Amino acid sequence: MFAWMLLPLFVALILPETSDCASHPWHLLILSQQWPQTVCLMASEACKVPRAVDYWTVHGLWPKRAQMCNNSWHFDIKNVEDILSDMEQYWPDVIHPNSTQLWKHEWQKHGTCAATLETLDSQEKYFSKALDLYRNLDLNSVLQKSNIFPSSKYYMVEQIENALVSVLGATPKIQCMFPTKGVSVQTLGQIEFCFTKEFQLLNCTEGVPNVHISREGGQHNTYSEYAVCDRSMQVSYPPIEHLY
Repeated sequence: MFAWMLLPLFVALILPETSDCASHPWHLLILSQQWPQTVCLMASEACKVPRAVDYWTVHGLWPKRAQMCNNSWHFDIKNVEDILSDMEQYWPDVIHPNSTQLWKHEWQKHGTCAATLETLDSQEKYFSKALDLYRNLDLNSVLQKSNIFPSSKYYMVEQIENALVSVLGATPKIQCMFPTKGVSVQTLGQIEFCFTKEFQLLNCTEGVPNVHISREGGQHNTYSEYAVCDRSMQVSYPPIEHLY
């Protein structure tokens, strides 16, 4: 009887790098990209974006409604050495430069759930696939082709959405940082794209909980958290203020 009681603990010790798929079922993936300048506005007035970063970056690859599937499966940078330069370039942590904090968080919260798929069942596979999807979407170029650039100019949500749908063929979820009372412009911050488990683009038509950015180190007093952009309100797409 005692041996049988210890069996689950024994299995957990020898097989830590698995996902608890029974307790965390999911049916689609969300690739989230963020605009670095808006991340800084939300995180801290002192935050500045490194000069090399002047493009949309990866925030994460999220199985919908599945989180923290295996707290014992820790991120190890040695597992992503072959793609580290791409991660540093396209998946940087602008709030905590030169750290692995964002990657650790994304793996622990989302990657351990995504790993129920054979195509995502290692850290290298998970981060590589997110980067592949990011490059294939080429969000920066799609917006530029529709003359949507970071500037002092304001846009409407419909303009941004139409530009993306016309090229990609699927409706994304466009999220903004909302202003406080008395300010009539919202700030473009995050764009989410939905995929099947076979990595085919879907319309992001179902309600997805808003994802909030950590405000460690202070916060900007003018704005609240991300939410789906208000279609009746103008959108600011702010130029990046560089660190150096």
